Amino acid sequence: MLKKLLAVCAATLFTLTVYAATVEWNDHAPDRYTVKKGDTLWSISARFLKQPWHWPEIWQDNPRIANPHLIYPGDELVLRDGHVGVGDSGPHVRASGGEAAIAPIPLSALKQWLKNTRIVGEDTLRDAPHVVGLEENRLRSSPGQLIYVRGLSAQPGTRLALVRPLGRYYDYPPESAGAPREVHRQEKDAWHDSRGQILWRHGPNEFTFRGNTRFLGYEMVDFGVAQVTRSAADVSSALVTSSDFEVREGDYLLPLDDKPYDDHYLPHAPDAVPANMRVIAFSDAFNAVGPLQVVALSRGSEDGIGNGQTFAIYQDGATVKDRTDYPDSSMRKFFHPKDAKAKLPPEFVGHVMVFRTFQRVSYGLVMDAIKPVHIGNFLHDPDSTP
Repeated sequence: MLKKLLAVCAATLFTLTVYAATVEWNDHAPDRYTVKKGDTLWSISARFLKQPWHWPEIWQDNPRIANPHLIYPGDELVLRDGHVGVGDSGPHVRASGGEAAIAPIPLSALKQWLKNTRIVGEDTLRDAPHVVGLEENRLRSSPGQLIYVRGLSAQPGTRLALVRPLGRYYDYPPESAGAPREVHRQEKDAWHDSRGQILWRHGPNEFTFRGNTRFLGYEMVDFGVAQVTRSAADVSSALVTSSDFEVREGDYLLPLDDKPYDDHYLPHAPDAVPANMRVIAFSDAFNAVGPLQVVALSRGSEDGIGNGQTFAIYQDGATVKDRTDYPDSSMRKFFHPKDAKAKLPPEFVGHVMVFRTFQRVSYGLVMDAIKPVHIGNFLHDPDSTP
C-alpha cells in the first residue's frame, strides 16, 4: 500500500470524541508495532485498521501520547484493546537534531494545489487589478523587472500575488430526471484574453430547457509575487520579486494567500454527504488518477464540506442487457424494453480526503484506490455503502 498520512496537533485531541465509532482491526493487526522510517500515521492505521480515518480515536484513548504527531522511528506502539501507546519506555522526547519524527502528509505531492491554485468568484475576478504594460515595452517580464498595473489600490511596499486563470467550473441539470447535475470544467484555451470574454456571462445562454446553469468559480494559478513601488490613480507600478514563469499583459494581481491550507489535518467521516457530490477534474492527468493524486470535487463550503473530511469514492454501476429472460429479437423484450435492462450496483473505487475548500468547489487527495479514479465518480459516506 502506498504511504499516506495525516497529522494532528495535541491541542485538538479533546475534539476527537465527535468522530467516535467502533474501531475495527484487521485480522493481521499485531499487539505491538515498531515505527519504521518512512511510516506515516495514516499508513500505520491503514495497515491495521479497517477504517483508517478512525485513527484519532485510538490516540485519544491513550493519554500517555502527549503529541501523536511526534512519533519517531523505533517507537513501539501498543495496539489492540482500543488503545495505542508508546512502549514501556513511555513517550520519546527528542532533542532537535535527532532523528526526525515520522512525516506528515507529503505536502510536496500537493505543492501546486496547496499553494499555487485557488478558486475565486465572479466579483473577485471582475475587480482584480491587471497588468497593462511591462518595463521597456517587453512582451514578457521576469523577477527584478517592473510591471505596470491598472486598477490597483494599494500602498507602496504591499506584496501581491500574480495570478492567471486556468479554467472555470459550471454545472447544469441532467438530461434524465433524477440523475446528478452535470459539472463541467472549461479550459482557458476556450476563451479569449479580454476580461469581458473571460467573465461568466449571465444571460439567455444560462437558461436551458433542462433548467438554470450554475457558475461554480474560476480556477486561478498563483505563479509569482509583485511588490508595489508606486501607487497612482490610473496606472501603478510594481516590482516582480518572484515568479514561476514570465509575467505578461493581462495577468491579474490578488492579495497574497498567506495560509492557503491547514497545518494539520483531522481525518473524519462527514456528518452528511451532499447529494451528487462528484469528481470533476484532475490535477495532472486526463483520463484517471490513483493514490496521492489530487482531484477537484463538485461541492464546497456552502455545502458543508470542510478540510479533513474523508469520503469513499464509487463509480456508477453499468446498465446491462438481460439476455437470459429477454433475448434479442424476442417479443418479451419488444413489449418490455425497460425490463430487459438491469442496473448494476455501484463499485467501490477508493478514499479521498478534502484538504482545501472553497465556496462551491474543493480539492481532495486520493488516499487509496483499488482501481483508477475517473471524472464523474461519486462520493459517499465511508462508513456505509450506497
